[in-house]
Formats: sequence, structure tokens, C-alpha cells
Amino acid sequence: MSENEIYQQLEELCQSNGALDVVERLISFLTSKGRYHELFEALKMRTRLRLGLSAAQADQQERFDEDTEHQLELGLLDACRQVGKGLLSQGKIREGWMYLRPVGDRGEAARLFGQIEATDENQDELLEVLLHEGVDTRRGYKLALDRLGTCNSITLFEQVLASRPRSDQQVAAELLVRHVYRELQENLRYDISRREAQEPPAGETIEQLLSARPDLLKDGTYHLDTSHLASTVRFARVLDDPEALAQALDIAQYGRRLHPQYQYPGEEPFLDLYPASIAFFRALLGQQTDAAIKYFSRKADMVSQAEYGTVANEVLIDMLSRVGMHEQALTAFEKRIPADARLMGIAPTLLQLSQRLGSYEHMQRICQQRDDLLGFAAALMRHAKD
Repeated sequence: MSENEIYQQLEELCQSNGALDVVERLISFLTSKGRYHELFEALKMRTRLRLGLSAAQADQQERFDEDTEHQLELGLLDACRQVGKGLLSQGKIREGWMYLRPVGDRGEAARLFGQIEATDENQDELLEVLLHEGVDTRRGYKLALDRLGTCNSITLFEQVLASRPRSDQQVAAELLVRHVYRELQENLRYDISRREAQEPPAGETIEQLLSARPDLLKDGTYHLDTSHLASTVRFARVLDDPEALAQALDIAQYGRRLHPQYQYPGEEPFLDLYPASIAFFRALLGQQTDAAIKYFSRKADMVSQAEYGTVANEVLIDMLSRVGMHEQALTAFEKRIPADARLMGIAPTLLQLSQRLGSYEHMQRICQQRDDLLGFAAALMRHAKD
């Protein structure tokens, strides 16, 4: 249909049928032509007409009753959803997301973006939406690993995910650990095969491969960028998945065997990066838990709060809770975290610890001792509710 024909059709419909039929025909035409930005305005017109309003808003200051405002908002969100989907069907990722963002349905958005195949041309836009906007962290970070490589993906983790909720960090950290573990194991096995002229036994962990060859790394040999190993071990602290934790432990054990020049220091209480990480990962896996508690308790005693803040204490509290020792974690919180301290987001809050314990009495005592009336009331009400 030519442009002139649609103009004529709209004019005839207006004369014979009325405004609502005009806008329905306009919507049909714009949809068929993929003119989605204009379609958005047409959909807004339809919503207004259905509510008995004029098709176009002439007065920018017009006000309506609460129900009309609500219906207008619902119509606007529906228009955003329809136009966003249409733009995505044209491969217009940023424009599509501009309309889908106000809808607020991240699950539906993730499903829609999941239908778009990544290419060299659209990967930056996909990463922007999936990872930076948090629509689908798993797919976004996997896309980064597959297309940008380990180094750039580590940078993305530090720049984008470090301030995200732990659940997002866990998704990315698990992908990174599995990616690095696979690369490290493949490179190590290849090197052993080259040196020994035969394949090492299948199914052996990295630690098992190195234990059988204790001198392999002493001359400064390494099988993956050592800064990548250190970063991966650092990010892996948020993990709960046992399989991923076991791989992180294996990477840390490899790191501990590296030549000293490649064993980079961490930050307190992980200054001795690999030994501290090994103790931490083992505890989370239910191995040598008492030794880890002693290690990180000693660190919490030694590390200056004036210089480093509450980080060492929070790591201890977090570890205690994650190994199921919630009462001990609450006691450590009471003893080690000053009432006026600003937490760094590593340790669970008093409310989270109490919820995990299934009791709020300890929290009530702590809050009463600290003259925290709001915290006391929150614990009291949660106790009554549960």
C-alpha cells in the first residue's frame, strides 16, 4: 500500500466509522511497515480513545482521576512491551531495550533477548543490555568469556559485577571458574603429555597431576596467565556450588605451587592469597573447618580495623554462617562488629543471620545492648511472624 492510499483510507474511516477505527487502521499499517517508534504513539492514542479522551494530548498539564491515570499507565506499559518486541525483531537491541526497560519484567526481557543470536556486529549491544543492565547475567557473562576472552571478562567482573548482588556475582564467578579451570587443566595435561610422551591418567584433578610431579612448576613454569588465576581465586569466594568450589580449590592449590614471583599478594585477610583461599574453600566444602575458623579468627584479631575496616571480621562471620554455624556467627558479630561500624557488604546482616538460624532472640539481645530500637523492633516482629 502506498503512502497516499493509507492517508486516504484514514480519512474515509474517520468520516464513516470514527476515531477508534482510524487508530486501529493506523496501528495495523505501522506494524506491517515496522515503523515502531510511530506505532508507540499510535498505541498511546488508542489507549486514550478507549478511555474516552482525545486521541492526542494537547495540554501537557492535564490531570485525571486516579483510575484513569492507572489505565493510562497500563496502556503505556503495554505499548512499551509491544514496540520493544517489534524493535528486537528488527535486531535493534538498544532501541528495543529502551522500550522494554520501563515494563520491569526482567524474566520476559531475558527470554526475548535469548532469541537473538550473538554476532560480531551486535555483541557490544547485547553485552550492554545483558550484563551492564543486568537483564541476563549468566548469558551476558558467558558471551563475554566466549567472545572477549578471559582477561576482558575479568575486567568486566571488576567494573560491572563487583557492586552487584551476590547472586549475580555467583553466576559470573561460577562461569569464570569453570572456564579458567578447563583452560588450565587442558594446558597442564598438554604440557605433561609433551614432557612424558604419553597422556596423563584421565580424570585426575590439577592437584593430583601436580602431586605426582612436584618439581613441575619450581623453575617458573606456568600454564595460564598467573594474574588470571589470582583474580579467579579472588572472585570465587562468593561461590556456594560444591563442584565450582572444588574447582576453585584446585586452582588455588595450583597457585600455591607456582614460583614465588608469581604468587601475588592479596588483600587482608587474604594477604597470603593462595593459602588463605585454600583454607576458605576447604571450609565451605566441609573440609578442615576448625583449622579455617582458627586461621580467620586469628586474622580478625590481627588485622587493624582502623586501617582495613571490618573486612577481616566480616569474612569470618560470613564463613561461619556459610558452614552452618549461625549462632557462632551471631556471637562473632556481637563481639567483633562495633555498633557504629559501616559494614562492607561481606557479612550477612543481623537479620539475615537470625533468619538462617531460625531464631531472633540473640538479635534482640544484641540490639537492646546497643540501644538499636529499630533493629530490636524488627527482630521482635519477625519472631512473632515466624
